[in-house]
Amino acid sequence: MSFEEKHKQGYELLHEKYLDRSLDVARELQKINPDAPEGYTLEGEVMQKLGQWDTSIESFDKAIEKDSENGRLYNLRGYAHLNEDNIDKAKGDFERAIALDDLSTAHRNMVLYKLMSGDGQGAITYLLDRIKTEPKDVENWILMGDLMKKGGHDEKAKTYYEQVLKMDPENEYVKQLLEES
Repeated sequence: MSFEEKHKQGYELLHEKYLDRSLDVARELQKINPDAPEGYTLEGEVMQKLGQWDTSIESFDKAIEKDSENGRLYNLRGYAHLNEDNIDKAKGDFERAIALDDLSTAHRNMVLYKLMSGDGQGAITYLLDRIKTEPKDVENWILMGDLMKKGGHDEKAKTYYEQVLKMDPENEYVKQLLEES
């Protein structure tokens, strides 16, 4: 099996929640090519699923050493930092991910950073800007609806969720939320 096939297999195992087997594949990839970021990246993602944030960060550190221009790696490491309450490090990683690849997931993680650092209004302003910039990204609309709902603004939340259904009529998460309200 080639490196690429083994890499694909590792992610299939990860998505099917066979975490031990996926971790074994990650370590095999590291042995096959210790200079490639893929094995460390997969290991970092497995560790996130296991809630082992410190180990995840260490794995992403190694992956970033091998591929320092990959925004996805910074975003993943930033998410681990966020879960470890290292919010300043998380912010730096999200900013780097955005600068490198303008990742929508990094923008959403920046909203989470703002919320966790106590800047709820800044999070809403940032997210509204993202909705204006990327109006077809349904995840931003969902996140805004969720923020409104948590803030007790059910009618505002409903308008965001209804917009999601206009763009993605099969969105089960939003359909269920609207049925419950």
